[in-house]
Amino acid sequence: MKKILKKLTYASLFFMALAFTSCQEEFEEIGNQEEQQAIEVGSNTALLIENTSANDGSFDNIVDGSSCIAVQFPYTVAVAGVEITIDSIADLKVIEELFDEVDTDDDLLEIFFPVTVTLSDFTEVVIENKEALRELAADCLEGGDDDDIECIDFVYPITLFTFDVQNQQSGSVTVNSDREMRLFFKDKTLGELVSIDFPITLKKADGTTLEVVNNAGLAAALSNAKDECDEDDDNDYNDDDFEDNSFVEYLTSCEWVLKEIVRNGGDQTGQYLEFIFEFDDEGVVEVEGMLGNSFAGEWSLAFTEDGPKILMAFDTNTDFSLEWRVYELEEGIIKFYSDNDNKMVLRRACTDNTICDITNVAANLSGCKWRIADASWDIDFDGLIDFSNFNIHAYQNSGAFVDEGNWELTQEGKFKFNALFSANLEGLLGEWSVLECEPGSIKLGNADNAYVVLEKDCEFELPSADRLATILQECSWVIQRMKQEGARYNRYLGYEFLFNANGTVTLEAEAEVVSEGNWELGFNASGQLAIVISMMAEQELNFEWPLVEMLEQKLTFKIEETGKELTIQRVCEQENDEDVQSIRTILMSGLWNITELTEGDMVLTANHSDFDFDFKTMHQVELSINQDPITAGLWRNYRDYPGDLRMALNFEADVYDLGVLSEAWYITEVSENRIKMVYENEETVKVVVFEKKP
Repeated sequence: MKKILKKLTYASLFFMALAFTSCQEEFEEIGNQEEQQAIEVGSNTALLIENTSANDGSFDNIVDGSSCIAVQFPYTVAVAGVEITIDSIADLKVIEELFDEVDTDDDLLEIFFPVTVTLSDFTEVVIENKEALRELAADCLEGGDDDDIECIDFVYPITLFTFDVQNQQSGSVTVNSDREMRLFFKDKTLGELVSIDFPITLKKADGTTLEVVNNAGLAAALSNAKDECDEDDDNDYNDDDFEDNSFVEYLTSCEWVLKEIVRNGGDQTGQYLEFIFEFDDEGVVEVEGMLGNSFAGEWSLAFTEDGPKILMAFDTNTDFSLEWRVYELEEGIIKFYSDNDNKMVLRRACTDNTICDITNVAANLSGCKWRIADASWDIDFDGLIDFSNFNIHAYQNSGAFVDEGNWELTQEGKFKFNALFSANLEGLLGEWSVLECEPGSIKLGNADNAYVVLEKDCEFELPSADRLATILQECSWVIQRMKQEGARYNRYLGYEFLFNANGTVTLEAEAEVVSEGNWELGFNASGQLAIVISMMAEQELNFEWPLVEMLEQKLTFKIEETGKELTIQRVCEQENDEDVQSIRTILMSGLWNITELTEGDMVLTANHSDFDFDFKTMHQVELSINQDPITAGLWRNYRDYPGDLRMALNFEADVYDLGVLSEAWYITEVSENRIKMVYENEETVKVVVFEKKP
């Protein structure tokens, strides 16, 4: 039996596919027609837009050998007999490290089929075997038919205007990602007309941004970006393609600090840690130790089919005297490898001062959104700040508006933040100098010796009413946690919401409708996105619930003033989850008894050991003693976000002391005859063990 308890984090794609028709609205006349020229689907400009918004599949070329497709997580591969589950991009590093340690060939990596791949137009295809994958990948090898433009990106959201059959502007659609942009154009037929609500912002691969105000500017920017960067479309994971001149300049322009060295399998890092390497362009390398001891040698560089190789030769030190292959470049890190289990890692010891130039920092600040990571004063703000177009817009993570203002660059080369009114952010007002900077962080200081550290966040998407509405209607949602006045409230634990497109909502338990009502989305008085549930028969649910967290498979709503909280879990795709289905089958295969039940230091087993639990279909569990029915409750097993297996049990609290079982338990052990579950919070730890009755 497979290990059904393995924790999996699914990178779900369901939430990205929005229903564009729900975003359309009545069109209002636009004044500046010069900036709102129509784009014909199929034209050169439209193709440039499609290629820029195409799905980039080059990040996993080490697996599929094709930049036009990407294998969806999770999947399993074997490399040189080592089985690896690939749950994220980070796991691909493991494959390359194994490749670097053994003689590689095309048959070294084995994929366990079937897998699902995403094409450049975001179409999803199930691949059943290696031959089918090779046939699909053959159309898109390096230097082949890979048209995507990766050196420039759209900064979303972007509004597109649509036209009716008489070519009159008829509606608008707001797209929030490359996926939505590509799917929008994919849904159009040749000759249809679309226009863009300019100005829009483009972000280049070097982090700088560009504002365009018309179609001509857009086409020029996208066309010029085609060859502005290395798109890393070869068949490895990281970019191991090096140009002779650029790599030599990179190596010789700075000192390097040794972070790790392994010789013939033995770790020698301790005696060389923090040694400084300095390569000059005359072929001399000088090494200096922590105590001032130094020695010099020679180095040379050769570019081979396996990448660049550096030969270092020292008269007084043999640990560094070797031909080292450069197998990976990370930001400020070079990793070297050689045969017989030899490895060396060097870290760049200087920074590129050009990125701290005020204009470069300003361009960086205008891209993506930023969080305040640290400040010299107390600040109660954990949201996002958008500095684009010299404006300041601050939001909570829930999408609630917090503050707005603007910023400028002074003649003295400083930032000046203006017009902020929120008590949380007024500390940013005034002039600031750049103290430190990296591509993803900026530290600013002012004349009063105050400082603030900003960190870039390009991944987080602010919730929108359209997106939340789509998510709610796509699936059924189970109540995983609920609080009343700050205390846990298990009355509805495991109950299921169905949010319908016509504005009605049903609440179900044991596959039967318990209550019906209505729902709608809007913004409350604080500007926070909220869902209003009108269900008069269920007064505990009949509230305006502000959204405080929107994750891929979980939504959390909270009313701060009253301590009410509601967390719902997306469950409709789990009919295809093998682990969930296996546990469900095991539980319904016979009667079960509690053989262990503890809460903190209390042992409660004896109070519940006589009950026979019969887990039925439709999420009902029946209790009996010696075949005499006693009561019934609700059970539901599912996988939560971010991937734990859970079991919700719900019984009336005052019946046979069964309330102690009413929790959303974590399933920690499973076999054909035994299931162990744990529940833990800040107040207590509970453990329950069910064993199948003989």
